Amino acid sequence: MRKLLPLIGTNPHGGGRSALTCRFRCGDACFQEVPNTSDNAYVGDVITGVLSRRSALRAAAVVTVASAAGGSVVLGGAPAAEAHPGHGRPPVADGARGLRFAPVAPNTEDRVTVPSGYGQNVVIRWGEPILRGAPAFDSERQTAEAQAGQFGYNNDFLSLLPLRGERDRQVLVANHEYTDEVLMFRGYDAANPTREQVEIAWAAHGLSVVVVQEERRSGRLTPVRRHPLNRRLHTTSAFELTGPAAGGALVRTSADPKGRTVLGTLNNCAGGTTPWGTTLHGEENFNQYFANGSSATDKRYGVGTGASERKWERFDKRFDLAQEPNEVHRFGWVVELDPYDPESTPRKRTALGRFKHEAAQPRLTADGRPVVYMGDDERFDYFYKFVSSKRMMKGDSRKARAHNLTLLDEGTLYVARLTGDSPAAELDGTGKLPNDGEFDGSGTWIPLATAGPEGAVSHVPGMTAEEVFVFTRLAGDKAGATKMDRPEDVEPSPRTGRVYVALTNNTNRGKGTNPGVDEANPRNLNKHGQVLELAEHWDDPSADGFAWRLFLVAGDPDDPATYFAGYPKDKVSPISCPDNVAFDPHGNLWISTDGNQLGSHDGLFGVAVHGERRGELKQFLTVPRGAETCGPVIQDRRVLVAVQHPGELDGASVENPASVWPDGPGRIVRPSVVAVWRNDGGDIGV
Repeated sequence: MRKLLPLIGTNPHGGGRSALTCRFRCGDACFQEVPNTSDNAYVGDVITGVLSRRSALRAAAVVTVASAAGGSVVLGGAPAAEAHPGHGRPPVADGARGLRFAPVAPNTEDRVTVPSGYGQNVVIRWGEPILRGAPAFDSERQTAEAQAGQFGYNNDFLSLLPLRGERDRQVLVANHEYTDEVLMFRGYDAANPTREQVEIAWAAHGLSVVVVQEERRSGRLTPVRRHPLNRRLHTTSAFELTGPAAGGALVRTSADPKGRTVLGTLNNCAGGTTPWGTTLHGEENFNQYFANGSSATDKRYGVGTGASERKWERFDKRFDLAQEPNEVHRFGWVVELDPYDPESTPRKRTALGRFKHEAAQPRLTADGRPVVYMGDDERFDYFYKFVSSKRMMKGDSRKARAHNLTLLDEGTLYVARLTGDSPAAELDGTGKLPNDGEFDGSGTWIPLATAGPEGAVSHVPGMTAEEVFVFTRLAGDKAGATKMDRPEDVEPSPRTGRVYVALTNNTNRGKGTNPGVDEANPRNLNKHGQVLELAEHWDDPSADGFAWRLFLVAGDPDDPATYFAGYPKDKVSPISCPDNVAFDPHGNLWISTDGNQLGSHDGLFGVAVHGERRGELKQFLTVPRGAETCGPVIQDRRVLVAVQHPGELDGASVENPASVWPDGPGRIVRPSVVAVWRNDGGDIGV
């Protein structure tokens, strides 16, 4: 029997995260009161009971208009990856096309481990210069001016875009979610940060655009320094508010009385790549940067009443809500960036609503209108979509590009309500399946507000349209949306149109006065998370209804309360805390994890979602100590991941590092982007 690694202590921070990660990434959200105190139904409570019947379901059970298919993961009995990947062709491995590699075994090694026969390189590290005039990184001589021209900290979402006219080059776009000052600055005093440290942190947030060069014989990528498209956007860069909330009273400040221009973007987590060649970036845990909040709306968004962790309010009054109460309303949006125009101003799209955006991934309707799916990464919060009223214009002409940059300003914002098809008495929170043998049901998209060329209209009684877009969580409360287990990344399949939602975990489900289980979120004290699969009615992304089914319930495959789409559980890799999701060219879903509770480091997994091997889950890599796996990009010949917050373990500091990745002992730990390829130059997993 496969043995899991022993757990390294008990962590109350949710999943396997360290206290240090919770402190700097989300402002200790797990220790705060749950912001959603509405009496809306809780989707997490639905799923647990369904799991014991899983093995009876095979991949043949497919999602139809009336029932979304479940998925599963396969891995097990496969040999562990070699300590040093072999050369030449990888060993022959069974599996779905695109997943034919020997899975990496769970481990706690302080490096990126990959399958035998695969190679890797660090593409770019925090602090590497990308703009003309930026100096080489020196951890002991950091400056804000230098950081503004260097790759930012804690890379998360990644996008690789084609670059016409430049052979073997692509455009890499990266989010920089947050800074961990304890791991950045020697002798950091959290109670008394210096202005220089704060300004460096401002410059280390945001977005990076950097052209990368491909090595033809492998998947190796290297940055092209000082390329004209290279760009850094950070906390003092100008961003434009567009859409229905732009210019409104709720987003005006003393520095911006017109409510149109925001300085900075904060806590950018997952995102998306549009069919018209732009990238989308979700502002997630923005609340933690602001001090002295007091109103009910602040509490719904998790804004504290005292000082902030980083003390930015001491150096810029806009982070002090006692002085600038509307500044916080200018964050929590989806940012659209045109990476091909280095002179363009990124836009915050207010028609997509304001909440803790984990993702924003578009799909086109049959008539060419974009539909954007979004998760709100908070315990007991909601899943949304935006349906544009405008059609995408094909081509790359100036007219088409100008038109397509208006697509996300007009349309309707919806929130999801999920209903199970089993009686509540059959859902006991233990993972026992209801009598019909599966967790599934139907769903409805509830309209919240519509933005048009002549203005916006609210569909929520008692709220204006501006209030719906700025206080979207409150609108979801009033509309009766279904409470979910931290809906994070969302990805529609390019092949089938089915939508996959990563629900990372929720250890508060069923605890105390918090909501209990429902058919979509069936486990109490859910520490491992799950993945939902949704099928829009008539396969129309603009439809007002959908079917859903549990695809994967994460955890130890030996635990009866886990499910891998009906695939044999002795042949799957253990997985915990699904976070980011992406598709490969073969239609397989790839899942990165955040906070593994099974004793192994976080990693990247591939799982088949169709065919006879549906539910076959294999681990492709693990990341170093303290790190999280983010931003996966899976191409024919390359896998790209963002290794975020390596060495971020309790008690770690510059003086006392918990990891020596990526540069070895005596060098500061640096978040980085890693590329992985087959040593023989073949396609991934084929």
